Amino acid sequence: MNQQANLNMDEIPDVQNSEDTRQISIDKVGIRDIRHPVVVSDRAGHTQHTIANLNMYVSLSHLQKGTHMSRFVEVLNTHEYSITLEKFRQMLTDMTRLLEAESGYIEMSFPYFMKKTAPVSGVKSLMDYQVTLIGQNIKGEIGISIKIVVPVTSLCPCSRDISERGAHNQRSHVTVSVNVVDTIYLEDLIEMVESVASCELYGLLKRPDEKYVTEKAYDNPKFVEDMVRDVAILFNKDDRIRSYRVESENFESIHNHSAYAMLSHSK
Repeated sequence: MNQQANLNMDEIPDVQNSEDTRQISIDKVGIRDIRHPVVVSDRAGHTQHTIANLNMYVSLSHLQKGTHMSRFVEVLNTHEYSITLEKFRQMLTDMTRLLEAESGYIEMSFPYFMKKTAPVSGVKSLMDYQVTLIGQNIKGEIGISIKIVVPVTSLCPCSRDISERGAHNQRSHVTVSVNVVDTIYLEDLIEMVESVASCELYGLLKRPDEKYVTEKAYDNPKFVEDMVRDVAILFNKDDRIRSYRVESENFESIHNHSAYAMLSHSK
């Protein structure tokens, strides 16, 4: 063995732990775009395996030159696989404590799948939704929000009323971000959004199903403004939701731009 191999940890200089003399603190420092397998529990009590993409940050004192980047991965590996809101909260607490920081932040994004049943044929298929857990721990005050992108169909009310034949419709993304006070399942949020769309989407449809969803959308036209207001009405009635932000974006089929609306509310 050479001399370097014989060095113990105490003999290896810790440059990032040295004092910084510039007297400037940093709001967020950490790692981004690290992928990790996780297991997510669903409403039925089952679990699904997925891959999460994480951003993990802490604040850095003006006295400290750098943070310990390896400790972020250490925290992640300690809490690997099973993820619930409680475990996410614990991971946020552990990370902030281990990095000796005043504030800590974690963003965890992953695809989530729901089994959907076609409305007429009954054929089953999977739909995927992009979910993000966003957590912050600021001086011991922990806040966690859930963000979900729900794809739906929207049909233009104006187009339907002025046209003799048909109406233009498009796929839309309704993005909801909620802060909750009690357990709420991803399926609950997704189903609330889908219930107020012109029509929900399915992974697989037969011809009778296509007829059904086409006619349902025609009978239920929605502007982007209608979508965010109708979701807000449902969220206002749900005591599990403390605050929310709702965005709707229509990827217009007759324009080369999108239509967009957003509203937010804190109870």
